[in-house]
Amino acid sequence: MRGWRLLILLAALFLAVQPLALRAVTPDEVLPDPALEARARAISAGLRCMICQNQSIDESDADLARDLRVLVRQRLVAGDTDDEVIAYVVSRYGEFVLLKPVFNWRNALLWGTPVLLLLAGGGYILLASRRRRPVPAEALSDEEKAALAAALRREE
Repeated sequence: MRGWRLLILLAALFLAVQPLALRAVTPDEVLPDPALEARARAISAGLRCMICQNQSIDESDADLARDLRVLVRQRLVAGDTDDEVIAYVVSRYGEFVLLKPVFNWRNALLWGTPVLLLLAGGGYILLASRRRRPVPAEALSDEEKAALAAALRREE
């Protein structure tokens, strides 16, 4: 019974500390205007940390992520809209900075090429297997049988 209490205590401690690990925004970065801060959080949740690569800049402790969070807040204070802030960051760091990239033909080509290659390879294998059907052997004529028998006798 005592082990269960310890396990529950550890789980509760983990759950209490977990929200602190999810947000790497330091108090000096937080904007005084709650509406602007909410917009900054929404934008930074969709931007990728270029160092961590699978975390948003809102979750990352990396220096570059902090710089990007500050940049987002500066642009919002300057009066940019959310779309303008995102466009500015993308123009500086490329589309890779977006956690959910926008759909365009370049992305479609990137994601569609493996599928097209698999379909082309499957089609090639199917056509190649149809071309290589075994040719039925024709029966030997009487002259060929006699020549074969004579050749086999000579080898003995």
